[in-house]
Amino acid sequence: MSQTLEQEHNQNTTLKQIRHAIDEGLFLHVRQILSELSPADIADVLESVPPKVRDAVWQLIPESRQGDILNELAEEVRADILSEMQAAEVAAAIEGQDTDDIADILGELPEQLYHQVLAAMSEQDRQRVASVLDYPEDTAGGLMNTDTVTVRANVELEVVLRYLRMRGELPEKTDVLYVVDRNDHLLGALPLAFVVTKDPSTLVADCMVEAHAIPADMPASEVAHAFEKYDWLSAPVVNEQNQLLGRVTVDDVVDVIIEDADQSLMNMAGLDEDEHTFAPATETAKKRAVWLGINLVTAFMAAMVSNLFEDTLDKLAAVAVLMTIVPSMGGIAGSQTLTIVIRGMALGQISDANSRWLVIKELIVGLLNGLLWAAVTGIIVAFWKESLELGAIIAAAMFINLIVAAIVGALLPLAMKKFGIDPAVAGGVVLTTVTDVVGLFSFLALATWLLL
Repeated sequence: MSQTLEQEHNQNTTLKQIRHAIDEGLFLHVRQILSELSPADIADVLESVPPKVRDAVWQLIPESRQGDILNELAEEVRADILSEMQAAEVAAAIEGQDTDDIADILGELPEQLYHQVLAAMSEQDRQRVASVLDYPEDTAGGLMNTDTVTVRANVELEVVLRYLRMRGELPEKTDVLYVVDRNDHLLGALPLAFVVTKDPSTLVADCMVEAHAIPADMPASEVAHAFEKYDWLSAPVVNEQNQLLGRVTVDDVVDVIIEDADQSLMNMAGLDEDEHTFAPATETAKKRAVWLGINLVTAFMAAMVSNLFEDTLDKLAAVAVLMTIVPSMGGIAGSQTLTIVIRGMALGQISDANSRWLVIKELIVGLLNGLLWAAVTGIIVAFWKESLELGAIIAAAMFINLIVAAIVGALLPLAMKKFGIDPAVAGGVVLTTVTDVVGLFSFLALATWLLL
């Protein structure tokens, strides 16, 4: 914890120094500060300052470091920086970067600039990235790096070791060599540890292990789940003919996990996943206005329910005081169920085979919590307002709403998925509307029926 606090303090100090130096026009000092930071730290700086300051800082970064820094930046900030760069500048920055990183950057460029950058790239980089660009970025093919080391099955480990020494260096995060035939069909994997620990006269075929290949069209979320489940450091990517195309490494998977978590968090708040902290105010306001408008519509729906019982609210002040309790509890209970189901779907734990069991389980949870909190609320209200009838009414409404919240919270994401709607985006809004309407209607209807 103390190390984390120290890192945050150092970052804050660096930001203050850079802001002060830019305000004072001390650009050489800024360049000196940046030269002492890693690409990841510079990326943090760029993500933590307003656009005008960011542009000034970027101009002070040497071209030789720009590629590494671009790879560390959040997509939305990187897109802003790339939009201000010329094709030749982008091509120079990404030269020599990992294939998957180049593909990510190219995928964020406008079409015209994309073709200009491709034309400006070296032939070697263009060939390396071509196979990755054939696949969507959210698939294994889009994540993969084509820099793999392959060997034949019929050679001895001594030959493999000599070959590796001749290469001089290996691609980053290489933990295995891939065994292929003459047509690049994947036969297995040879851990590097075997190369240096086993008898040099051993044939590769006699010590290679199974290669857990990933289809190139596998969704990135499933790739991440497989890495988490099997504790892989890397995995080969193959086409439909089982030909080796490249490999996905754990650092790529970590990026996927972080992006998915960030997207889910933003979506549940009704925010655009591309919005970043220091985006222009007008742009941010425009993106948020849509969901605020939707929320206003749902608020009016709840208000219309209350309006149906205007006479009740006029005559019974106690009902008006208590009317927000039931929808509030329903909203919380429903959100708990909704979150659990969405999480299970994201982890691949929910399917047609077990969804019915899940709905029944959440219904039972709703019944149990409904009984508990209906009783607690009813007793409190009965003593507080000195009215057994009012206590019984709010208890009944609470019970009804918690059951409805559990059912809707479980069924809603399943239904949305079938219709191709992301439940993380719209689920919360729909659920809140349902629990507000049901909670208000049940409480006010019962109060009108029994007290007037």
